[in-house]
Amino acid sequence: MSKPQRVRGWRGIVAAFGTPSAGALCLLGFGSGLPFLLIGYTLSIWLREFGMTLSTIGLLSYVTFFYVFKFLWAPFLDRWPAPLIGRLGRRRGWLVWSIALLMAAFAGMAMTGPVHLVAFVSLAALAGFSGATQDTIVDAYRIEIAPPEAQAALAATYTLGYRLGLILSGAGALYIAAFSSWRVTYLCMAAAMLIPLVTVLLVREPAHIRPRDRLDIGAAFIGPFADFFRRHGVLVAVMILLFIGLFKLPDQMLGVMAGPFYIDSGYSKEQIATVSKLYGVWIGIGGAFLGGVSVAALGLRRSLLIGGLGLALSNLLYVLMALNPGQTWAFVAAISGDNSTLGFAGVVLIAYLSSLTSLEFTATQYALLVSLSNLPGKLIGGMSGFLVEQWGYVRFFVFSSLFIVPTLALLALLWRHMKLQERAE
Repeated sequence: MSKPQRVRGWRGIVAAFGTPSAGALCLLGFGSGLPFLLIGYTLSIWLREFGMTLSTIGLLSYVTFFYVFKFLWAPFLDRWPAPLIGRLGRRRGWLVWSIALLMAAFAGMAMTGPVHLVAFVSLAALAGFSGATQDTIVDAYRIEIAPPEAQAALAATYTLGYRLGLILSGAGALYIAAFSSWRVTYLCMAAAMLIPLVTVLLVREPAHIRPRDRLDIGAAFIGPFADFFRRHGVLVAVMILLFIGLFKLPDQMLGVMAGPFYIDSGYSKEQIATVSKLYGVWIGIGGAFLGGVSVAALGLRRSLLIGGLGLALSNLLYVLMALNPGQTWAFVAAISGDNSTLGFAGVVLIAYLSSLTSLEFTATQYALLVSLSNLPGKLIGGMSGFLVEQWGYVRFFVFSSLFIVPTLALLALLWRHMKLQERAE
């Protein structure tokens, strides 16, 4: 039997976003987004109000590093079923465990508070580990539940849910704490995790998931790497990994310097909150949906080209801000361009990474690729302050946009490989 032809244009858009899993991924995305700020930004405010020193708060932020190193235990999630509830399936079983542990961790943090520091930090670490595990399984579930042409649409609905989770655990949590208490806040956040938990119990397990040999440790940890290089070939695989690492680099270089730049440009905290954290969130969601539409209508290769160019060129809008300090219209223009292209490119990159993974090692390979896409930006971003001090903001923004050159060169070299890959799917 021949494969069904991939549909593009308007019919492709409708087919992609009409996938039954789209709604479920939105709710699962909400569950993935909710924990992140509760062990980061929101938690730091609670700790500071409690009277904890900045140095201690900085050290406690390391609980978020579970999200960076989640690929280390992903092979276990790929290979073995969840204990006690394995009958739910490997993906659904581990999701139930991770969500249940998150609920318990948030409830425990609410009841102990920072006054019992050792227990409190241990529970925060449990929340970080469980949240990263949940992320890994949701990503694997998304890849396995729908065909490649629907991945960008699912990524868009997932991003919508994720952003809503961030809004609730950020602004929502602060409002609850202001009008009630931190204990009530974290108990409410624990209760909110019932939404993804019920979703997991209602959705179906991916049909292709099969039992694996529990004792095959070598296959679990070495197999994903060997499989990736075998399927793509060593040379192409190396080019793919370089392209992934460079793709978001222009934007990631700005991440660390964005806040200081806003302050140095004369914007108030109220302006920053309104334009960047409220208006910017919804612009990012809109960009994410445009990314899903683009992949469905134009295909992955052209969408990667548009996204890469957008990430680099949007950095030049910050030059506009630097030349017009304190002007709200310049701030809105920069955030509009930056957040929309970041949302667009993020969804397109998710679709591309999803297409690279093997269904035999979904969780492990995807977790590794995501870590690779973020690592160069984190490493170079740490040096961005030195560059700004030497060059000033304008030259730094121009320099960051130039990283599009090697990215486009690698995309040109991979263009034919991507075409062959699309035909093979």
